Amino acid sequence: MDEFDFLVIGSGSGLDVANVAANQGQSVAVIEKGPLGGTCLNRGCIPSKLLLYHADVLETIERAGEFHIDARVEDIGFADIVREVNEEVEADAESIRQGLRSSSQHSLFEGEGRFVDDHTVEVVDGEDDGARLRAETILIAAGSRPAIPSIGGIDDVEYLTSTEALQLETPPDHLVIVGGGYIAAELGHFFGTFGSDVTIIGRRPNLLPEADDEVAESFTERYADRFTVHTGHTATAVSESDGTVSVEARPYEYGDDGGIVDDDTSVTVTGDELLIAAGRVSNADTLNLDATGVETDEQGFVETDEYLRTAADGVWALGDIVGEYLLKHNANHEARTVARNIFGSDLEAVDYSAMPFAVFASPEVAGVGASESDLRAEGRDYATNTYRYEETARGDAMKAEGFVKVLIDLDGEILGCHIIGPDASTLVQEVVGAMTAGSGTVQDIRESIHIHPALPEVVQRAFSGQFTRGGHDH
Repeated sequence: MDEFDFLVIGSGSGLDVANVAANQGQSVAVIEKGPLGGTCLNRGCIPSKLLLYHADVLETIERAGEFHIDARVEDIGFADIVREVNEEVEADAESIRQGLRSSSQHSLFEGEGRFVDDHTVEVVDGEDDGARLRAETILIAAGSRPAIPSIGGIDDVEYLTSTEALQLETPPDHLVIVGGGYIAAELGHFFGTFGSDVTIIGRRPNLLPEADDEVAESFTERYADRFTVHTGHTATAVSESDGTVSVEARPYEYGDDGGIVDDDTSVTVTGDELLIAAGRVSNADTLNLDATGVETDEQGFVETDEYLRTAADGVWALGDIVGEYLLKHNANHEARTVARNIFGSDLEAVDYSAMPFAVFASPEVAGVGASESDLRAEGRDYATNTYRYEETARGDAMKAEGFVKVLIDLDGEILGCHIIGPDASTLVQEVVGAMTAGSGTVQDIRESIHIHPALPEVVQRAFSGQFTRGGHDH
């Protein structure tokens, strides 16, 4: 049995903590069953955003006529785009692998890690099958995988998850997407821009149900203009015949008594490709955690305390497998917290109070903090203001559609900010900075000098206008 000071299962953000351990002079083991770099690099944000930027370029060209510019696209090397992106991702993953293999401070074990006890892990399958490792400190950072819902016939049809969709070298003629979240939104934008007819089936009343209600409603309306959208429906059966996939979906209601509504208004949609984009599930069930004191919640995510310690002494967890926010920047944030707590002198709770998100679709969506429905559910006093892109000089020049929505408490503390429109992911960062590094009040935004006529003026004006409290002027 090989013994180490520090062991990490997963090579995404957990590597950040492993590198700190190595810099502290500790012996470090890394277990990884797939390409190095984790979900983000190989199957998530990096390949998807590289591909999506190509869609954004094409969309810009197609909008040229709005600006009295005659532009035509004569050819699209779709397969070349996909190959180039995947080759870049594979090269990055291999670079990490070679770096670990050649490191005198790290030992890489390729295969699936499974616990034998709290501090012993066996490597199963892969290049290092059969290896047993023991470590004083273990970090579980093994990520998540696409969720496959229980749909009648799903095991008898060929379908894509986000993993396979990112490698398609020909856009489908008609793509049917089951799911209404950010993966559905982003991949719908990508394939739709490159010529696919797209149909989206989502359970919730709006797409992007985790976004603020006004943003989600606006986004859904915009997508309904581009694609066929069936919100408030759940897929109940799928079948395949002669290369055509059929999906039956029935109305669905959320709430205490929510479920399938049998009112004879089911819909059946067909396409040549089916994409399942119904969220993600924890990989904790692959780790044999029953052999340990590590506990999981009802959804299968690893439970931790506020310091990211599990119930087993010396075992920590971070990232998707914890399930707090399934976002790469959240995993990086948690990695910094774990590193401080393992190697620092004082424990520090992880702070999720200003965790932003972004959806790189068209329109782009981003947000941070509480939504209006969150505040209503909590019974909190708040005030809100909205400002539209097109009411700024830059927004008007761009012929941009969208808005910035601000939520504050009655003393001016920023509770949330939600944006739909161009560069939303960039614009929200100013608000994140104010909430984390500034005073956290509207004054941080109002009193900062904003370049005129640059797009961030839409954020400044949203924070500077007349707020409304509970339907009354405030």
